[in-house]
Amino acid sequence: MINADGGGVTYLADGWDPVWSPDGARIVFSVPDLLDPAIYVMNADSGGQTRLAGGEHPAWSPDGTRIAFVSYRDGGRNISVMRADGSGVTRLTNNSDFNELPTWSPDGTRIVFSVCPFDSIDPAIYVINANGGTVTRLAHGCGPAWSPDSRRIAFHSDRTGDSEIYVVDANGGNLTRLTNDSGYDGRPRWSPNGRWIAFVSTRDGNDEIYIMDVPSGDAAAADGARLLTGRLELLPGGKP
Repeated sequence: MINADGGGVTYLADGWDPVWSPDGARIVFSVPDLLDPAIYVMNADSGGQTRLAGGEHPAWSPDGTRIAFVSYRDGGRNISVMRADGSGVTRLTNNSDFNELPTWSPDGTRIVFSVCPFDSIDPAIYVINANGGTVTRLAHGCGPAWSPDSRRIAFHSDRTGDSEIYVVDANGGNLTRLTNDSGYDGRPRWSPNGRWIAFVSTRDGNDEIYIMDVPSGDAAAADGARLLTGRLELLPGGKP
């Protein structure tokens, strides 16, 4: 853990994919292991690690009561949900592909995720009800991110040859491309007010963070900031 100004680095645990609980009191994370990767939770201020389940890529529900994750039980890499204490594990998907990066809609009713086939030819975005049900394919692409109003999903796709940023309605309609350049554009994240999308781009030859107005798709460099971490998040207030 580190302060926002770069100081006060504190070691917490060995692991990856750390995610804060909505109330800021706990952190859920993955512990990598080739034979038995697992999800753990700890108190943000005092530690005390507790193993919840086998799997990786945990994601808190907006109300903090459940965690979605990728589970290896029963074969495959399927999306599952469990209570925040590790009980009540329920598998939502059932296939042999690589299901990855589950993300809750802000209203807590749905989960969007990526499916990457073993041949990696047709990665796609899917959505499912948080309590299970029909899995709906939305579009070719990866790295989905919900809009704050739960109505749209941003993602990146190489459907035209280059990786570009797209948005699509949560029901799969109104697919719209927002970027158009020869570099890599990916990892979109919405501002809390829904007006902006921040993303990573190599359009100038380096991995840098950009922001764009969602209605126009007009990209502007975000103060020349460079990508320093593997995940891009936005602070409250809509500012990157």
